[in-house]
This record gives sequence, C-alpha cells and structure tokens, in this order.
Amino acid sequence: MEKAAMIQVKKAIRKSIENQDIAGANILVLKEGEEIFYHEDGFADKDAKLPIQRDSIFRLYSMSKPVTAAAAMILVERGEIELNEPVSQFLDGFKHQMVEKDGKLVPVDREVNLHDILAMTSGLVYGGEDQAGKDTIALFEEIDDRLLGDSPLGTVEAMNKLGKGALAFQPGTSWQYGTSADVLGAVIEVVSGQRFGEFLKKELFDPLEMNDTGFWLPEEKRCRLVKAYADTGDGELELYTGNHLGIVHQMDRNPAFESGGAGLVSTVDDYAQFAKMLMNQGTLEGKQILRPKTVNYLTSATLQSEQQKSFELWGSQGYSYGNLMQVLTEPSQASNFGSLGEYGWNGWLGCYFINCPKDDLTFLLMMQKKDAGTTQLTRKLRNIVFSSCC
Repeated sequence: MEKAAMIQVKKAIRKSIENQDIAGANILVLKEGEEIFYHEDGFADKDAKLPIQRDSIFRLYSMSKPVTAAAAMILVERGEIELNEPVSQFLDGFKHQMVEKDGKLVPVDREVNLHDILAMTSGLVYGGEDQAGKDTIALFEEIDDRLLGDSPLGTVEAMNKLGKGALAFQPGTSWQYGTSADVLGAVIEVVSGQRFGEFLKKELFDPLEMNDTGFWLPEEKRCRLVKAYADTGDGELELYTGNHLGIVHQMDRNPAFESGGAGLVSTVDDYAQFAKMLMNQGTLEGKQILRPKTVNYLTSATLQSEQQKSFELWGSQGYSYGNLMQVLTEPSQASNFGSLGEYGWNGWLGCYFINCPKDDLTFLLMMQKKDAGTTQLTRKLRNIVFSSCC
C-alpha cells in the first residue's frame, strides 16, 4: 500500500474522531493474504481515556450474518440440510404461516425455505408499520424484557414464536432485510443437536483460532470490550448502553438467545481469520472449513430480477445479495470503488468487512457507533485503499 495512501487513511480517521463522528476505530488491510496495513486511533472508552488497541473487542451486530451463512454451508456440504427444505421441517412455528395482503392475513402460497432465509427473500423483517413489522417488534420486546430475568427466551423458542407472526410478502417474491439469519441459527441448533454457539465454536472459531469471538465474554476479557456511542444531535457523542435486538449489551453472560443475525463479538484479527478462510476457498493454515465449490456458492449473488428490484430500492446500486452478504455485480453503477465479485457486510454499530477475490484484497474496519452501518468514513477509506492497492 502506498505511503501516501496510508497517510490519507490515518488523516481521515483522525478527522472523524476530532469531529466526534466516532470515538475510535481500527482498520486492517490484507493483500494476497498478508497484512499490508494496520492502524488504530481514538478511544475504546472516552471517559476512561482507554485507547482502541489491536485486541479490542467489538460487537459485530449484522457482521455476524456471514458467519451464520458459512455455518449453514457446513451442514449443506454434509447433506444434513438442503436449501429447498421448508423451515417448518425444523421449526414448528413456521407451519401454516400467513402473509399480510391489503390489510388482511392470507395463507402463504408456499412455505418459507432455507434458500429464502439465506437470500432475505423470506418475508421476515426487522420492524415496520405493517403486521409483519409489528409482530417482529413485539417478539424482540419480549426477548428484551426477559433477557436478564430467570426465564429468558432461547434461540429455538424465540424463532418458533417469530414463525407464528405475519410475513411481509409471499416467500420468494421480494427482498427485505430482516430476521432471517436468526432463524438460520435456530435451524442449525436443531439440526446439529448442539447450541448454536457450541456449533460455531467447534466448526469455525476453534479451527480458525478465533479465540475472542463468541456470543458473550468471560470476565477476564470484558475490559477489552469497546464502549458504544451515539450522536447527541448537537455534534457530540454520548455513551450508548442499551440492549438491542435481543443482545445483552454488556456481553457479560452466556445468553439463552444466540442471535445468528447480530449476536457475536470479535476482534479485527479474529474476523480476518474468517475472511482469509473464505478468500482461500475454504481452507486456512491447512484446516479445511468449506470446500471451494461451497465458497463459490456462498459468495455469489442469488437474487432473481424481481427480488433484485427490492434490493436496489434499499439503496444498494451496483450490488446484489446472496447468502447473507452483498455482492458487487455492476461496479460501474456503485457509488464507491470496487471490483466485480467483491462481497461482505456491515454491522449496526459500524463494523465492516469486504473480500475482493479479483484483487486478492481484504478490508476490515471496526468501530462502535449506534445506527452506523456503512458510514461515510467507511466509503472514504475503502476508496483510498482500492485506488492505492488495486
């Protein structure tokens, strides 16, 4: 990576910190599997003046989703699931589902299947004013209300309740971002006979040496968990401590509900292990997690034309979607630099990763800011990196 580009990256992050857009961040860039740039700046805890460090632990939120998709592919490879199978085969709550149409509930034309779940074409949502949105909000309120009590909702129990709510559209007819990955985690739990977190640890985290990744943190690691912040509305940052989407914000207990869509914490180096495994066609340091054919499918766009229209309306021009990740299919239509076949995803608190096989490039950015997703800073940094390295 060019020295001038490194300086520009550091300058952009520093400016964002000084403007109080973020409290701090770290960034890691890999080329051909080797580190070519790492930088950290700002605070993990502003009040205590604790700096972001390389081993700082971040709440991934939706950057958990690619991990869940990879876990599902392990079961596909083994013939333990098949993507045309209905979710109701594993979760009884998904039997006899209803869809809202013209203000009324009507039966589904066909059942939600595992392919729908991986493509976000299931009709499951995160919220909204329609019946599907209201039902989903009510479920997460129940999860949150019981989260710290004596009878918290477990992964399978919660998703069976979700299945009894309305769908936003007939399965497979559209695209909408939602709770599909949480459902997939519950399916993996049922099929494997293990808690979802145990399956991830055995099949992904241990072999990839992702030692700081999981659904909670033991006491000795909690001092490395980065504080989260929110805009005050007047150009400053304030501490954010709320539980969200059924996630215990403090990460201080083994949760009953292990969210495949939002529940993991990790470090920049741990997630780099996962990204490198995908870039290496399923193998890392002699350990095969997935086969090359599986990785090719996992990292491909799967939306049909009608589904794609809904995805583009979501604001992702140039990209398509498949297997819980976005995929760059039309680089000339995107609003940032990139290459055909790039894939990855972001998180609600700002964590972001992409793999670009064409350029053999991995880009990871970790931060903790409420409602961040893909930020303006993220787009600026990836443009600097892509223009310098590709």
